[in-house]
Amino acid sequence: MTVAAAHKERRFSSLLRRLSESEAVLAVSGLAGATHLRFVRWTNRLVRVPDANFHAPWQDEPAILVVWHGEHFLVPFIGPDNHPLNVLSTLHRDGEALTRGGMRLGLKFVRGSGDHGKEFMRKRAVQAFTAMLRLLRRGETVVLTADVPKIARVVGLGPVTLAKHSGCPIVPIGMATSRRVRLSNWDRTCINLPFGRMVLVRGEPIRVARDADDEALEAARRTVEARLTEADARAYAIADGRCAA
Repeated sequence: MTVAAAHKERRFSSLLRRLSESEAVLAVSGLAGATHLRFVRWTNRLVRVPDANFHAPWQDEPAILVVWHGEHFLVPFIGPDNHPLNVLSTLHRDGEALTRGGMRLGLKFVRGSGDHGKEFMRKRAVQAFTAMLRLLRRGETVVLTADVPKIARVVGLGPVTLAKHSGCPIVPIGMATSRRVRLSNWDRTCINLPFGRMVLVRGEPIRVARDADDEALEAARRTVEARLTEADARAYAIADGRCAA
């Protein structure tokens, strides 16, 4: 590639990036996403497991709900409708579009994301952690993806550290639809489709002691990972008709 061609390609990429971050594109993306998810909800039969007391852990006290990255589009339907959830959303432009769509579906948002090392400050992880802690202490429930950034299906220390400092339980939530498209990106994002079955599975809450040391936090992290994996697998098994609710 010549220098001129490389320069032209960089300019084109820069133009596309600015366009994707424009107010008009973000507004349309948010509206389109919310409209699609409403249609998915209206055309899928909802199954909650357990059905009788699915919402109990965060109706009685604030809780930290955790889901896998890539399975997060169904978060607006966790509910209940009279209990708005506060969702941690990345600062990336994809997170901005997701935030705008989620707000149309009744969600509230905390902006930032977890990470390690130098990225921790750049991504406003400290501010996001403090904001979630403040919400929990105020009696509000928060939702976050449990994965270590860019490492799918491996729970990070963020949820258990938040549980330690807040005293609130961690509640794993598995979510699936019987009709879906799976992308090939790092988290294998699931695009949920209409005209099928939507399944939400709640795992048993996990508590972390306020005096938990590093060893105890690691043990809690492994427990969260195991229970979230189990809830996710069960949600897909029920959605696909491989087991009963």
